[in-house]
Amino acid sequence: MSQRLLSVADLRVTRPMISSRVLGSAADIQKRFQEAKPFRHVVIDDFLETDECEALLRDFPRFDDRYARDEHGGVGRKAVVERVSTISPFYAVFYKYINSESFLDLMSELTGIPDLIADKTLFGGGTHDNQNGQSLDVHIDFNIDERRMLHRRINLLIYLNEEWEEAWGGAIELHSDPHNPGADTVESFLPVFNRAVIFETNEYSWHGFRRIKLPPDKQHVSRKSFSIYLYTKERPAEETVAPHTTFYLPQPLPENIKAGHTLTEGDLLELDICMQNRDGLLKMYQKLLIEKEQRLRDALQPNRDGALRDQLILSSRSMKFVMALQRLKYRLRHPF
Repeated sequence: MSQRLLSVADLRVTRPMISSRVLGSAADIQKRFQEAKPFRHVVIDDFLETDECEALLRDFPRFDDRYARDEHGGVGRKAVVERVSTISPFYAVFYKYINSESFLDLMSELTGIPDLIADKTLFGGGTHDNQNGQSLDVHIDFNIDERRMLHRRINLLIYLNEEWEEAWGGAIELHSDPHNPGADTVESFLPVFNRAVIFETNEYSWHGFRRIKLPPDKQHVSRKSFSIYLYTKERPAEETVAPHTTFYLPQPLPENIKAGHTLTEGDLLELDICMQNRDGLLKMYQKLLIEKEQRLRDALQPNRDGALRDQLILSSRSMKFVMALQRLKYRLRHPF
């Protein structure tokens, strides 16, 4: 690793933070992205300029329980810091860069998806610190940012791990059909330092990672990354569905659990974790369904004029109009 640290003068420099090699290979990278299976994606090593990536790792925030609330409301083994501009002076500059037109234009060049829009709140993104024992169930992401009524289109994951072994788990996996394990094909990539994984988000972009299992002498290591999610105002009609939350699938049983196998204590632990994950997902979806049903009831209540509020949203023809109206309301309330 380079010993040079970025100075205050460096922080004033407005040069691109993505490596010059990537900038010069944009057309080839877009071709790889467009042709990839099981859905459009590309893996780019040495994505950022070395100094910038080293600064992200150097200033990476310590694990903090305040930022480690999981989907079920408890404290988990994953900490997410969205307000990254408060982490350090360098993170403030990096935050400004990833919200710049030049960055968004480059991401459009790399993917072929025009008119990408940043999320200045980094909702669900920012720094991700996954500790030993953490996994991420295979899932597809929420498809609409309902605050601005924008379509979620691209996930950019930048990994910050100087050492990582395949045996430790935690590799990002892209699945073709996790509902059918026998036919499922998987592309897997280790989360190594300065590797970027860029993939589209749609109704079949299933992804996740298996449980992290660090050896006794590596318990101080964690899986560090920086996540950026990009949006557009429109998306192809054949890809457009009603707004939905993130959909998770429970991890399948370990491969060694099959007829004739004698269970060990380790097997029982794995099965217990699988069952806990499944039960947690069922509780979460029950809660989300109840909340959604209540919002629908509230929306259908007559207002003082006797008309139904938001009835336009019940018409698929009106979806684009409603989304445009919601975007306008959001801009009026958040004029940044």
